[in-house]
Amino acid sequence: MRVCVIGGANVDITATSDRAFRFGDSNPCSVRVSWGGVGRNIAHNLALLGDEVSLVTIFGGGLFGPVIEASCREIGMRTDSAEIAREGTNSFFVSINNADGELVGGVADMNATEGMTPLWLSARLDAINAADVVVADANSSAEALAYLIDHCKRPLYLDAVSVAKAGRIKEAVELSEKKAFFALKSNALEHQVLADIPGARIERVYVSVGAEGLQVEADGRQYAFPALPCIVRSVTGGGDALLAGIVHAGPDASVEESARWGLACARCAVESPDAVSEEIKNLKL
Repeated sequence: MRVCVIGGANVDITATSDRAFRFGDSNPCSVRVSWGGVGRNIAHNLALLGDEVSLVTIFGGGLFGPVIEASCREIGMRTDSAEIAREGTNSFFVSINNADGELVGGVADMNATEGMTPLWLSARLDAINAADVVVADANSSAEALAYLIDHCKRPLYLDAVSVAKAGRIKEAVELSEKKAFFALKSNALEHQVLADIPGARIERVYVSVGAEGLQVEADGRQYAFPALPCIVRSVTGGGDALLAGIVHAGPDASVEESARWGLACARCAVESPDAVSEEIKNLKL
């Protein structure tokens, strides 16, 4: 399946505390630096699953942008429609995990993605619509997301990214004319922001509820799927892998099949110290 992923690509700096995290104090920890970003992570997972992936993004300027872009090509992603920003733009995500791998907090500097305007996307629209499905994260502006909702001719999956950015999807629907897209993925906190979007017509709503699993709204029904047993090493990237699995199943897959793929990919991710687990390429369902 050909998948176009539109979203962030950045440097991930993940610090995991050696013991229970103590606020207001210096905590002994281990630090990992890797290439990340919600869009890039989703694309990476899909490439490991065997899909033909194109990543549409603006890589940050300076030292890291060209290196991340080269790594994406080495993984097998196409970056023809991507761009490397001018010096001084950033794409960083810094997270702190407790000793059990649960996120304590994080900060993101994603100003490079501000260049992904409707005009910027319009120049890449033919390439976007050449895919079988399209995925976009909420690192783009509300205006850019509204443009995608109105002009994307393929099933469109949107990822809320964070509570701070989830509101962009709500605003995008308000700005759009169609107000309709295929699927929305969020976690429980993001879902509170997105629970009521006036006029929105979304075929499937996937809500990750952490250790409790996955909830899905589709065809006027509510579904609940338990999380798979696992040993959590880091939750960073778990949601990205979840959506990658859902997308990999395809828009014609049943709710049950898409949930099965999503939860299996999420388990691979959280059992790995890295945001993307190479083990995903070995999944057989």
